[in-house]
Amino acid sequence: MSVRYAHTNIITADWKRLSTFYETVFGCVPVPPVRNQRGAWLSRGTGVPDAALEGVHLRLPGHGPDGPTLEIFQYVEVRDMPPAPANQRGIGHLAFQVSPLETYLERALQHGASPVGKITEHRVEGVGLLRFIYIADPDGNLIELQTWS
Repeated sequence: MSVRYAHTNIITADWKRLSTFYETVFGCVPVPPVRNQRGAWLSRGTGVPDAALEGVHLRLPGHGPDGPTLEIFQYVEVRDMPPAPANQRGIGHLAFQVSPLETYLERALQHGASPVGKITEHRVEGVGLLRFIYIADPDGNLIELQTWS
């Protein structure tokens, strides 16, 4: 038996715009080929009738060529939902450890992100000093920018 984390999927209405955000802000790297998938097999596996999607995998920074990816896909039919608050049940956010925090925050804001919280500091006993802020990517997905010292 073996297990290995593979990817996190984000569904968007514009996969090229959202993948450009993650490439530009965090240095994620596209992993070819662009996926263009459709058919009964996809509908069976996803439970989405007449499923058809296009998108890309982006290698996450800091994990090397075999590390996990963000899978950014756009279905032919994308259903909207309201932005989720940080305390909503389910997957809450993506987190990127960055340095310096302010530089990455400014870069993210310049490329379509929006602030959710404010930069905050807290000493975590036995771990160190955490500085972090929550932001939302251009689609409203929550991201934590964090730095430890």
